[in-house]
Amino acid sequence: MNLKYALVGDMSWQTQADWQAPDTPFMSFAFWQALSDTGAIGEKAGWLPIYISVYEDDTHSPIAVMPVFVKGHHQGEFVFDYSWAQAYAHYGLDYYPRLVTSVPYTPITGQRLWLAANRSLTPEIIQTAIKGVDDIAQQVGASSWHCLFAEPALATIAASSSQEIAQIIHDSAKELASEEDRQIQGQPPDSPQKNKRSLPILERQGCQFLWQNQNLTADAQPFADFDGFLATLRAKKRKTIRAERRKVTEQNIVCARKCGSDITDSDWKAFYHCYVMTYAVRGQQPYLTLEFFMALAQSMPEHLMLALAYDNDNEIIASSLFLYDKPDSEHSTLYGRYWGALADYDSLHFELCYYQGVEFAIEQGLQYFDPGTQGEHKLVRGFIPTTTHSLHRIYDERFIPAISNFCMEDRQRMAQYRQQAHQALPFNADNMPVFDSEQ
Repeated sequence: MNLKYALVGDMSWQTQADWQAPDTPFMSFAFWQALSDTGAIGEKAGWLPIYISVYEDDTHSPIAVMPVFVKGHHQGEFVFDYSWAQAYAHYGLDYYPRLVTSVPYTPITGQRLWLAANRSLTPEIIQTAIKGVDDIAQQVGASSWHCLFAEPALATIAASSSQEIAQIIHDSAKELASEEDRQIQGQPPDSPQKNKRSLPILERQGCQFLWQNQNLTADAQPFADFDGFLATLRAKKRKTIRAERRKVTEQNIVCARKCGSDITDSDWKAFYHCYVMTYAVRGQQPYLTLEFFMALAQSMPEHLMLALAYDNDNEIIASSLFLYDKPDSEHSTLYGRYWGALADYDSLHFELCYYQGVEFAIEQGLQYFDPGTQGEHKLVRGFIPTTTHSLHRIYDERFIPAISNFCMEDRQRMAQYRQQAHQALPFNADNMPVFDSEQ
């Protein structure tokens, strides 16, 4: 199969093929259209999109499309490479612009290419898309490409020959040492030697926490209710969670959940007020607008759940927005995304962001609950550590040795962290999952 690619500046390619349903709501066209229509992506937002359309030689109908953003900052990514930018600056070189493939503002693992109907992700498709990435990098002078929270199938492209990487590291280390000598002598830097070899794709690993809707005994049945989940925890942890939920009630706070079209315009406005407060306490502006959330309400209501907290006056004082897959889909998941409160209430964050989500996942028969990135407080509430993957392509070979070593050491640190986190899980002996260093 002879594949080619084209670079497209808009989403007109959507109409040129029948597309598979995405693996998460965040790769749905409705989600991306809302990002575009409300200015969350685009040149003004610092997320300039270019779409790599992969097609067969005998037709221009796309069989796969991968988004790439040209960026001059790191905002809204959740995989941090600030130290790499500092290294470039140390040698008087520009790290910006850089290229990013991700769902903007969304640290959710999943597909990073849209696939046409009856197509599967193949090495040929990936390799062709990477050629497109390299083309964009050359045109805009990008330092690097970063594919964030990639599905494991895509992450396998990081399995470059270790011998090839070792040779690049050996040669580039000498070049960078020579570069430092030139700087000390006040001489301008040498130009990098481009295209001597195919550049490697480096992998970083991270850790997020995932709740599973099943006991982990031999029968592995889904939970019938929240108490069924609590029964899998050690007694002390069950007591702690029940105490946290009581504290919410004792503050005369009532929590409720609404889905889809049952969420009113006034609910959305109240939610957004709470959401803005999450950023305001840090002196920041939110990435997303009320119009963005209202657009989601119009275009994909079947994927939305809003958890709300009411005070004595029946006023909304906190809220948390979730997206979710259809229950009958493979690996159906609830995604906890956006939270905020008008004031600080004891244990209310845990109630709205975790326990309401667990109850909803059980009621809907969803298999997993992904509450978002970071936070050991998720771990002690029954969320299991899982591996995330990001891929990185560096276009100046002189920096590959240091960045490759960084990625290798980072993977080792994260593996140790996941193992330590696993040991801190709150499950009783019968429900303790087996640690898998690859998951």
